[in-house]
Amino acid sequence: MALFITALLSLSVAMVGVGGATPATTPSSVHSVIQCHDWGESGDGAVRVMEGEACWLHCPLFSHPTVYNYNSVQAAGLNLVWYHVAAGQDLEQPIDFHHPDQRLSKEREKLWLQPTTTQDAGQYICMLRNRTSCAKMAVRLEVLPSGQDPNCEVTAAVPPTVVIAPIQEGSILTCPDLEDIKLPNTSHSVTWYHECNAFGNFNINRVIKGDKLAIYVMLEHYQGLYHCVVTYETKGRAIKFTRVVNVTAVSPSGLPKQPNILNPAKEQLYPVKQGSEVKLTCRVSLPYLKGPRETWWTIDGKTVDQLADPRISFTSRVVLDYFGDWTVENVLRILEFSSEDLTREYNCSGRNSRDVATRRAVLEEEVYLPSVELGCGLGVTLFLMLLLFVVYHIFWLELLLLYRSWFGTDERCTDNKEYDIYISYARNSEEEQFVLLTLRRVLENELGYTVCIFDRDSLPGGNVSEAVLRCMQSSRCLLVVLSPAYLTEKSVSLLECRVGLYIQLTSHAHIITVLYSPLPRLPASCTEAKQLRRSTATITWRGRQSEPSTSRFWKRLRLTLPVRPLALGRRLIDSTSSHSDLAASLGQQRQPQDAAEPQRQRDGKSAAGSGGRGRGRKWRIQRIQEARSREMSKVKEAHSINP
Repeated sequence: MALFITALLSLSVAMVGVGGATPATTPSSVHSVIQCHDWGESGDGAVRVMEGEACWLHCPLFSHPTVYNYNSVQAAGLNLVWYHVAAGQDLEQPIDFHHPDQRLSKEREKLWLQPTTTQDAGQYICMLRNRTSCAKMAVRLEVLPSGQDPNCEVTAAVPPTVVIAPIQEGSILTCPDLEDIKLPNTSHSVTWYHECNAFGNFNINRVIKGDKLAIYVMLEHYQGLYHCVVTYETKGRAIKFTRVVNVTAVSPSGLPKQPNILNPAKEQLYPVKQGSEVKLTCRVSLPYLKGPRETWWTIDGKTVDQLADPRISFTSRVVLDYFGDWTVENVLRILEFSSEDLTREYNCSGRNSRDVATRRAVLEEEVYLPSVELGCGLGVTLFLMLLLFVVYHIFWLELLLLYRSWFGTDERCTDNKEYDIYISYARNSEEEQFVLLTLRRVLENELGYTVCIFDRDSLPGGNVSEAVLRCMQSSRCLLVVLSPAYLTEKSVSLLECRVGLYIQLTSHAHIITVLYSPLPRLPASCTEAKQLRRSTATITWRGRQSEPSTSRFWKRLRLTLPVRPLALGRRLIDSTSSHSDLAASLGQQRQPQDAAEPQRQRDGKSAAGSGGRGRGRKWRIQRIQEARSREMSKVKEAHSINP
């Protein structure tokens, strides 16, 4: 452009010289020497027009009127000549302004096309020449077919003119180019459209005044594209051209327009970590004002461009545009943050045409948080908890037995009971074999309990009810082997059941029920079985599955029996006697007479088994006689419950 202006100046000097002196050469010699300076096509871009509308082209040689204007050209004797190069051709054709259709005309530095057709597209060259000098420059015309948008009543080829209208304030819209051109001396009319819809007077807030549209109170839905169509008549034809106004609503001018730093806030700390990438985010509110708006970071008073540190960069973007009020986010990135960067001063600034705002960002070194270690520790803890839950769910019986063995209390030292367990069962071959060969064997020989079996351990003679009551009161718990034959009328097992329920009611005795075989539906009169099932712990015998001493049957049974601590060590048990001596500890030795007493008991039992149950030891008879007087009243009550 500077070269173009220089050439125009030299051309103007040459034309002034020509106008003031008479050339000394002949016309033929002038035409042979003259050369036309071609400045190519205008850099302002092509002129666009809709087919059927009026269009005017400015000669681009007059784009700088201070250097070269139309009046000086006329005074210098230069002629303005227009040429047309049709689209797809190279031949310059002079424009015929005397064509019968009279569509093309020239007015000073403008070329009018009223109206345009698709054949008018191409280059238009304006040439200034006289006998000694020549200059030319081209402008391109593009003709767009009309009716491109079927949804819009009116279209335009020219770019829209932007008009800013503050909310709740007034604004006047003027049709572009209407006041800049000289229309023929005929009347013209202007029709306004909003969003492709024609209207007259909208309402009290928008009123048409002559060629202009007055907006008294700007509202949000008033913004958008406004088309103005200017219609006039020339040479007996109705001509029109269309222009577009883009109305944009902005915040009221009465609101504060100073920039405001939203982030960093006051007393805000940015946690940073050495050796990592650090991002400092700044948010600035920039209200609408004419003029440039920008945000930036400064480090020790220098911008990022001034520092020229490849580790430091920034990005800026508009995150919110509300009626022209911007919220701009500016992110400062620092790679490989070091201890020196921690001592620098970081400031975020924002500016518009009204003021400048600045706020400092305070950095704080982030304390190391062992998240990996904490996560691993928490994971291991959860895993162990899950593992313990699974172990307890599978081995809960073993764990309870282990706990009882370690922390349970041995009742033998406090209750003065002679037996641990009294077994009550139906006297038939199957159940008696189960009790004597299986249940007694495991309880006495493997688990170390003292077992009382009435048919084996009671003295012969006397009242049966008294003997049953005495044996049960000498035992720590009652074990009932329940089966359909157990509740047979006038049987010893039924008597044992009733006495046991009586002792449970009066002395809170502990009763355990072993369901040896399934019970049929019991009649309503059989209350003993219902009381046993309701008020005692029930364990089911499952035949061969329960025979091993490590089965769950024996573990469940051990949970209901008196405690035997593990600290007692191995027990020396005589499998032939129910009065085995269970020492409290192998290291603790009892007195000789205490050790001889169980032997005398075993001798008495064996003698009673071989020579008849009438030959018991003297000491046992004395004890029974002493207890008989104390229990006489209780025996009467036991007889009262026997039908």
